[in-house]
Amino acid sequence: MAALHVKKGDLVQVISGKDKGVTGKVLKVDPSKSLVTVEGVNRVKKHTKVTQAERGAKAGGILTVEAPIDSSNVMPIVESDNRATRVGYKREKTDKRRADGTTYSATRSVRISRRTGEDL
Repeated sequence: MAALHVKKGDLVQVISGKDKGVTGKVLKVDPSKSLVTVEGVNRVKKHTKVTQAERGAKAGGILTVEAPIDSSNVMPIVESDNRATRVGYKREKTDKRRADGTTYSATRSVRISRRTGEDL
């Protein structure tokens, strides 16, 4: 399973396809298929069968929902200037604590903006 350059909750801009230029929040990520679902992007009509719920309410009909798009068609947005950027990674030193209370030095990977250098 490969890691993607976007995460759930990121603000992204669509860079190709029928919704090019639209920005939205990532609702769902599927790393195994390299797909992301973005709020307000790639909206499709979904026909569901009318069924009766427990309390007598009817559910079903034609719904408009967001369909997934390929992750290569979106770029994260830097919140400081609202422009799209490529993603880079840097290693950062941190101190971690063991269960017995002792600490040790470790590194973690942090996503950064290639254009501005700030954390995403």
